[in-house]
Amino acid sequence: MSISLRRRFARMFVSSLSSSAVRFSLCGLLLVGVAHGQAEIETKLDKQLHRLDLAVSGVGLFNKTTTGTNYLGQSVTDVPGNTLGALVQIDYIAKPYVGFQFNYGYSRFTQKYALGPGTLSKVSASSLNVQSNASEYTIGYVAHPQFEFFGMKPFLGAGAGTIAYKPTPYGGQALQEQARATYFYMVGLDDMISPHFGVRVQFRQQYSLAPDFGQNYLTILQRTVITEPAAGVFIKF
Repeated sequence: MSISLRRRFARMFVSSLSSSAVRFSLCGLLLVGVAHGQAEIETKLDKQLHRLDLAVSGVGLFNKTTTGTNYLGQSVTDVPGNTLGALVQIDYIAKPYVGFQFNYGYSRFTQKYALGPGTLSKVSASSLNVQSNASEYTIGYVAHPQFEFFGMKPFLGAGAGTIAYKPTPYGGQALQEQARATYFYMVGLDDMISPHFGVRVQFRQQYSLAPDFGQNYLTILQRTVITEPAAGVFIKF
């Protein structure tokens, strides 16, 4: 093979190596960029997840008795039964004093209505028991003061939403479902057992109009209070 021909093959080989090197370099830079982008996205996602926690608690519901007068001039006394229920909370804590909370609560109890004789019409005294499922849907503000109480971290908050009363098929007297606006406040303590798991105790109170299930003879427009001590566990992401 002549010297000029060998030189031509050598130049072609070097050119091929250079092109491959460039392609490999570009691929490497692209992969590095993608990896960096994924890492940045994962970091931002992790930051948001660290602000979330999920709590599940058992709660006692102690209902206030309310008394009023309906449109017939009857005295109406609503004596709700006390019961146990469940409470699910999702917290988003952006900063110690800037946090938001969603609450879902479930319970079942019986409203016991005692109706006196009417003063505006000839109606006699009677009574009515209405069993219903009660579902709470509320959102609120929550703050975590920066101190500890016997090794536990306190929190407090308030919010609003609705309680949906749904009469049961067999104990609901065929009455209609009703939603009542509700307002609540809460105070509590969190005890971290591990970086991602803890125990929560809290005290809540809710304020709303006493349910009447859309029946004017049960309407008294009086406010009732539900007192709710609760205890449970939570997971911090």
